Amino acid sequence: MLLQIDTIALAEELLTQAEEPVQETSINLWEMAQYGGWIMVILAILLAVACYIFIARLVVIKQATHEDKSFMDRIRDYIHDGKIDSALNLCKQTDTPSAHMIEKGITRIGRPMQDVQVAVENVGNLEVGRLEKGLVIMATIAGGAPMLGFLGTVLGMVQTFYNMAQTSGGIIEISALSTGMYQAMVTTIGGLIVGILAMFAYNYLVARIDRVVRLLESRTLEFMDLLNEPA
Repeated sequence: MLLQIDTIALAEELLTQAEEPVQETSINLWEMAQYGGWIMVILAILLAVACYIFIARLVVIKQATHEDKSFMDRIRDYIHDGKIDSALNLCKQTDTPSAHMIEKGITRIGRPMQDVQVAVENVGNLEVGRLEKGLVIMATIAGGAPMLGFLGTVLGMVQTFYNMAQTSGGIIEISALSTGMYQAMVTTIGGLIVGILAMFAYNYLVARIDRVVRLLESRTLEFMDLLNEPA
C-alpha cells in the first residue's frame, strides 16, 4: 500500500513538472554579432563603406540627371544667333555632365566636325568615370564579404575541434564547443548579409549610370545635329 502511494506521488510530481512551461531564451543581434569575433568588425566596416559609397554615388547620379528640359533649345537659339558666350555661360551655370560636354563642343566650334565630336565624347567618358568612382570598391565588397564570412566559419570549426581535442576522459561538454560553433555560424550570416546588400546596391548604381550614359549619348547626337543645321 505504501509503495503504491509513493508511486502515485512520484507520477503526480513528474506530471506537474511536465506541465510547467519551458522558458525560452532569445538573443539579440548585438549579442549574436559579438560571437563572431574580429571578423564581424571587418564586416561592419565593409558595410559602412558600402553604404557611404552607395549614398554618395546616388546623390551624384541624381544631380547628373537633373537637367532643365529647355537646355538644348536655349543652346540651339544661342548658337543660331551667334551668341557663343551666352551658350558657354549657360553651360557653366547648368553644371551637369551633358552641359560639360556641350561646353567643350562649343569651344571647338569652327574646327572639323570629327574634332568636335571627339572632344565631346572625351569629356563624356571623363564624366562617366566620375560617376563610377567607388563602384570597384563596392564590387569588391560584394565578392569579398561572403569569403570573409566563410573564413570565420573555418576558424570557428578549427576552434571547435581544438576544444574537443583538449577534453579529457572522452567527455565533451556542449558549452566548450559553443564559442567556435557560434563564430562559425554568425560570420557566415554576417558575410552573406553584407555581400548581398553590396551586390544589390552595386547593380542598382550600374543601372542608374547606364541611364546617364544613354542621356549623354543622346545629348551628343543632338548637339552634333545642331551644328549641322543650317543657320
